Amino acid sequence: MSGENASAGRLSENVMHFARVLRGAGIPVGPDRVIDALKALEVAGIGQRDDFYWTLASVFLDRREQFELFDQAFHIFWRDPTMLERVMALIMPNLRGGTAPEEPSAPSRIAEAMRPRPRPQESSDEREPEQDAAHTVSAREVLQRADFETMTTAELAQAKKMIAHLRLPIPEVRTRRLTPNPRGRLVDMRASLRASLRAGADVIPLRRRSHAHRHPPLVVLCDISGSMKRYSRMFLHFLHAITNDRDRVHTFVFGTRLTNITRYLRHRDVDLALNGVTQAVADWSGGTRIGASLREFNLRWSRRLLGQNAVVLLITDGLDRELGDDLGAQMERLHKSCRQLIWLNPLLRFDGFEPRPAGVRAMLPHVDAFVPAHNITSLLDVAHALSQVKDGPRLPLI
Repeated sequence: MSGENASAGRLSENVMHFARVLRGAGIPVGPDRVIDALKALEVAGIGQRDDFYWTLASVFLDRREQFELFDQAFHIFWRDPTMLERVMALIMPNLRGGTAPEEPSAPSRIAEAMRPRPRPQESSDEREPEQDAAHTVSAREVLQRADFETMTTAELAQAKKMIAHLRLPIPEVRTRRLTPNPRGRLVDMRASLRASLRAGADVIPLRRRSHAHRHPPLVVLCDISGSMKRYSRMFLHFLHAITNDRDRVHTFVFGTRLTNITRYLRHRDVDLALNGVTQAVADWSGGTRIGASLREFNLRWSRRLLGQNAVVLLITDGLDRELGDDLGAQMERLHKSCRQLIWLNPLLRFDGFEPRPAGVRAMLPHVDAFVPAHNITSLLDVAHALSQVKDGPRLPLI
């Protein structure tokens, strides 16, 4: 009986420390969920590893995007029976001053959660020599250049705050609608006749007008497949900031299917907006069917959204699971339907990138700009790509 109590006590300690690792990695796991997890394990049992895995996942997770961190932390934490001692040496204050080796396969956020906490320094009259940081790079600049894939939890939180203030200046285009303008080139005969009646027909003041200018619609097609899962979350924060900054922004995400998430991103609260997106999207971090998704967009949405000189942002790495001859045709049709097609590809962060994949080769001839998108600096460069608008519109004026 005492052995069973000791085994149950060790299990409770393991679950508690595992929850602490998840909390350090950015997943909000409180004491109430630890208690619920222990109660659920009493019902489900721990005889099967899969049952144990999904029981903890069902209690600790409440968002789809948290699953990747949970999966990696679970396999690192529970694969070794002696992991508890090492995790306690990493998490609890280390009195001997030693540090345990980090797991090389752990991502930065999991490694950060398992890293030992800094101990409070003892008071001493000796002070560290001050360093001159006049010629060093600021932390903000370093964060702007850091890859989203290598950021820690704290860096991701700072990056989200910076992305929330990003703006995407799209040049205005001339429309067919006319607006009153005292210096306009066109004479408004109807307004001039009405003005002459009010003046007694002695003097006919000419009323002038000119073509109105307006920002074109912005349509975003974002890839949320497994190969893009490191960047999709940050891109959604970027798209939320754009949607709340300007009108006529339409956002779609695709993996194996196309989903319109525009109405969710219009919510002012970014957490509520992304929570709605998570619940609406069913193919998160799955396969990629770029050709099928573009075909559905061209059939259902192209005519109603791209008919006013729209600018299209295509965010994908171009790795299509079902590559066919239709991908190039759908890209060509999309390119001809919009004013400007800009492709944002995280793979361009590599200096030696070459368009070797067949999907990239099929899509590349039909874009106006091919730019990287892997950090905040690259998102700022998108504004420069949008400013390079051709003089002549691709479509008739609005």
